[in-house]
Amino acid sequence: MQLEEQRSAIEALGINVAGMTYDAQEILAAFHAEAELGFPLLRDVDAEHANAYGVRNEQYEPGHRAYGIPHPGILFVRPDGTVAAKFAVDGYKERPPVEQVLAALTGMI
Repeated sequence: MQLEEQRSAIEALGINVAGMTYDAQEILAAFHAEAELGFPLLRDVDAEHANAYGVRNEQYEPGHRAYGIPHPGILFVRPDGTVAAKFAVDGYKERPPVEQVLAALTGMI
């Protein structure tokens, strides 16, 4: 929800916002509708993107129901797919403060 609150400021920098999770498409669709998000939620099948970007929580092995869950965070990905900045934290209860991410992104643009 923090990302939605700061979405306009992020988009004002020319950055598109999207969320990604390993949850099933039905869960994503229901949450997206309920939360009235103004950005898309994408599904990371088999933790492909979490692995590629180095943010998968490696505490869970393949076959575990939480396998593929990423550490919470925000990635700034360039159009060519390279990561310009990574704001990720261990665990799952805390998220990087969006205000700090916004300040860092403002300095990068």
